[in-house]
Amino acid sequence: MFFPFWVWNLDALVGRRLVAIWVLVMYLGQCTKDIIRWPRPASPPVVKLEVFYNSEYSMPSTHAMSGTAIPISMILLTYGRWQVRFGESGKSVEKTISVTAVFYPFVDLIDNFNQTHKYAPLFIIGLHLALGIFSFTLDTWSTSRGDTAEILGSGAGIACGSHVSYNMGLILDPSLDTLPLAMPPITVTLIGKAMLRVLIGMVVVLIVRDIMKKITIPLACKIFKIPCDDIRKARQHMEVELPYRYITYGTVGFSITCLVPYIFSFIGIS
Repeated sequence: MFFPFWVWNLDALVGRRLVAIWVLVMYLGQCTKDIIRWPRPASPPVVKLEVFYNSEYSMPSTHAMSGTAIPISMILLTYGRWQVRFGESGKSVEKTISVTAVFYPFVDLIDNFNQTHKYAPLFIIGLHLALGIFSFTLDTWSTSRGDTAEILGSGAGIACGSHVSYNMGLILDPSLDTLPLAMPPITVTLIGKAMLRVLIGMVVVLIVRDIMKKITIPLACKIFKIPCDDIRKARQHMEVELPYRYITYGTVGFSITCLVPYIFSFIGIS
């Protein structure tokens, strides 16, 4: 919900670049777990409140990594794009931004490449798929495998969708000479359109996800000749879990930055 809301209602450029940072941070975190192989604390004495992720290693915490990277990146990426007045307490924020700003050009280059280069979709799909295959070879099966493939698929889909949207003129970023942007007045119409975009967008995304889930698992099982009587067991095979997660959430990501904005444009709420 967080990333789609940014793309549909706030600032598509910031939303895309936040996703790129999120994918990088989460992928590095998940792979580092399988390289370090730091086991979870013994139980007892530790009380486990969540047993679903028992098969994953403990450190580093990808939640802590993304929980730190996303807010800082959000401040950095929005700085100078909107007319927001900082008080005295904002001076430390400005100093933090000046230190971390060195990393911004890389995100800028990646986003521009994804949107404008003719062969960007092929590169995006190939790179994310190769990273997914690599992560599956680091260790035995665990729940982190599917999470990694899902993250990579989402990132690839959003990047490819932004490429198509850019070439179709669906989502056009404001030119640099118009920055910083003025905050629009908060009206009932503005809030109503924002809520309508979220409602329609999430319905479309959920429908796309359910359709792809029903297609990809049986298809992967059939192609690789893996019994699909027990779906949970079948998904422990890389040949099933990787294409299922990658294709399903790649399509979801593509819908967020291309299909849904096209629907918004068609019905006049973009």
